[in-house]
Amino acid sequence: MSVTTAPADLFRHGLQLLLDKDITAWTDLWDEDGVLEFPFAPDGWPKRLEGKAAVTQYMSGYPDHIDLHDFPSVEIHQTVAPETIVVEMRGVGRLVETDSPFDMTYIAVVTVRNGLITGYRDYWNPLAVQNPAAHFAGSN
Repeated sequence: MSVTTAPADLFRHGLQLLLDKDITAWTDLWDEDGVLEFPFAPDGWPKRLEGKAAVTQYMSGYPDHIDLHDFPSVEIHQTVAPETIVVEMRGVGRLVETDSPFDMTYIAVVTVRNGLITGYRDYWNPLAVQNPAAHFAGSN
């Protein structure tokens, strides 16, 4: 992705990388000082990851726990700040450990500067992690 990549295009590319289970390429979309936040994270889960290295470590085991199959709904909303988008999306797949369905709705606020993600606030449903099989990297 080039330095002129629009935030929406970069985000869509990132979703495809997650479907391809290419976590290394996904984290390569991050700025060295990027911040990933989980405002609704329950106790025992990280609420804030600072820096590309922390995001990379957190996401490294994702495909071993969640096998994403599709993002059947993705709506990207522009904001008055051209570098920031708000995304409503749904991810579906399966939980690897139990082979049970995974179906999660997200809202994300994503900021991209110089073609890299500098901020990502992930508003996901913490009730979904009450199933112990849903736990993955960074959780207790």
